[in-house]
Amino acid sequence: MAVRRVRDNADLPLPAYQSALAAGMDLRADLTEPVTLAPLERRLIPTGLSLEIPAGFEGQVRPRSGLALKHGVTCLNTPGTIDADYRGEVGVLLVNLSAAPFTVNRGDRIAQLVVARHERAQLAEVKDLSATERGSGGFGSTQIA
Repeated sequence: MAVRRVRDNADLPLPAYQSALAAGMDLRADLTEPVTLAPLERRLIPTGLSLEIPAGFEGQVRPRSGLALKHGVTCLNTPGTIDADYRGEVGVLLVNLSAAPFTVNRGDRIAQLVVARHERAQLAEVKDLSATERGSGGFGSTQIA
């Protein structure tokens, strides 16, 4: 998969899998100065990268579990989708859900990128849908808490 640096950021490593069986590659913050997120503040953090994702695949931007557990910092719009035809800079929408400020520094690992195959659905308008045991039951309809 092709990746392009959108700024002079050769000091930052490209996304990489951190273990042999990891599903996601770490994305890093490409900041010129630290950004502090106040409690409940959200901010789009640049990665300094644009991607050429192959047709039939998408990039999924997902939270890092360590940031969520240790600091209450996660991604909004999760998973964020990077379409195969998008060529702009990848940004990570972080939110601080903790009661304390959190500072993001240059090079911090802020999210994961999972590249996944997807299908495109063909819609066919009908008057009725087939019946199922569940039917139209929505939230909480299975009676499982």
